[in-house]
Amino acid sequence: HGLQRTARARLVHITSTIGGAGGGYPGVPLTQPLPGLPAPAFAAVDGQEKFETRVTALDGGLRVASQNKFGQFCTVGVLINSGSRHETKYLSGISHFLEKLAFSSTAQFGSKDEILLTLEKHGGICDCQASRDTTMYAVSAEAKGLDTVVNLLADVVLQPRLSDEEIEMTRLAIRFELEDLNMRPDPEPLLTEMIHAAAYRDNTVGLNRFCPVENIEKMDRKILHSYLKNYYTPDRMVLAGVGIEHEQLVECAKKYLLGVNPVWGSAKSKDIDRSVAQYTGGIIKVEKDMSNVSLGPTPIPELTHIMIGLESCSFLEDDFIPFAVLNMMMGGGGSFSAGGPGKGMFTRLYLNVLNRHHWMYNATSYHHSYEDTGLLCIHASADPKQVREMVEILTKEFVLMSGTVGEVELERAKTQLKSMLMMNLESRPVIFEDVGRQVLATSTRKLPHELCDLINNVKASDIKRVVTKMLRNKPAVAALGDLTELPTYEHIQAALSSKDGQLPRMYRLFR
Repeated sequence: HGLQRTARARLVHITSTIGGAGGGYPGVPLTQPLPGLPAPAFAAVDGQEKFETRVTALDGGLRVASQNKFGQFCTVGVLINSGSRHETKYLSGISHFLEKLAFSSTAQFGSKDEILLTLEKHGGICDCQASRDTTMYAVSAEAKGLDTVVNLLADVVLQPRLSDEEIEMTRLAIRFELEDLNMRPDPEPLLTEMIHAAAYRDNTVGLNRFCPVENIEKMDRKILHSYLKNYYTPDRMVLAGVGIEHEQLVECAKKYLLGVNPVWGSAKSKDIDRSVAQYTGGIIKVEKDMSNVSLGPTPIPELTHIMIGLESCSFLEDDFIPFAVLNMMMGGGGSFSAGGPGKGMFTRLYLNVLNRHHWMYNATSYHHSYEDTGLLCIHASADPKQVREMVEILTKEFVLMSGTVGEVELERAKTQLKSMLMMNLESRPVIFEDVGRQVLATSTRKLPHELCDLINNVKASDIKRVVTKMLRNKPAVAALGDLTELPTYEHIQAALSSKDGQLPRMYRLFR
């Protein structure tokens, strides 16, 4: 009690001194500046234009994009409109091979070690990532070493040696990666492959991102060169940089990338696949014994994994933003996802699924979006005996999406999406990828504040409209594990087009 009284007395003294009876400035509320004090001078930002993305198109169609950012380090890279979706006329797996072969020996550099030593002088690191529609070669280093970095990138992209020894090493690396994929307790990458293959059967983004085992030995320099000749052309490239002056980057691009004769020759590309993604829907099932996936003192129990997806829209369409908000609203995660509201504990898949059905191990919403299509899917996993019930829970959630959307949950999803966007764009490599991908697709870039305005404008009616349209499509289903209890594809389709999302009842004479 004594302590409480002392604390209360202190508080009274402080408040009275600032604005009350005990002297100081009587009657001046805290919202007004104190008389006699000089006006505060706040630091000002030199206009928004210094932080806008600048884009310059050079001869041959090469685009150079840059974004200013404070700091002594920069991230620079080449993004190419090339990926597994363009492999229709080729052996599947070329992009996977090129990703693994990146930053190996080139015309100027005798080995990978030489490249790494050159980067080390500027505190640099390098990476290459190939996705379904984009291949990205990137370097983060000190901004002072920009000239060296662009020279190195140009050499890595246009002058790789692709020696027999390097190709053989890549074969081993890919074999190992494929084995690892099949043994991982988390089958997320496998399911993503399966759902794409089911949704876009044998076309564009439905083609396999990983090299199939039977193609590993068939890959050689001639096949890689024939692909590179068609897709690694200046009009399909963007040189993007974050943390550097635009003019400096343009000069480097002119010096090292313009007019360079690539190692595969500069003949005109003629076999470019311009096909648009055709959504087919369908099911892909892989019966697999998952009982020994994780061994050890506390093994993960045997689970069956299901992913159900429907076609959404391309990231170039206006409906992309409502779909992004919807994906955030569905949210979800694993049953062990830690954290409070910020981690999505108020999302629908937590409230309606994980909190109510303790036997479900996972329920997560994903949204994949490309230039010509998109896919919104939910991944769930549970014990093999409860697969039918799990599928019905998912179909009900899909149907409920087209129902009423609460004002609070919509505002929460919008706020969460904006905060996630802003938090991710604190990171220089993420800004680099955002700049590069947007300029590659549209030759311009929407700035974060423009995206936030678009997110703010999403209404409950927009969510209802995009979902109603989405539910008219056939579903895409991927199933992995013990599938004894899996409902038929026709039943899943019937449930999604019903009013309540329930699977048709099955009556068995003999159980």
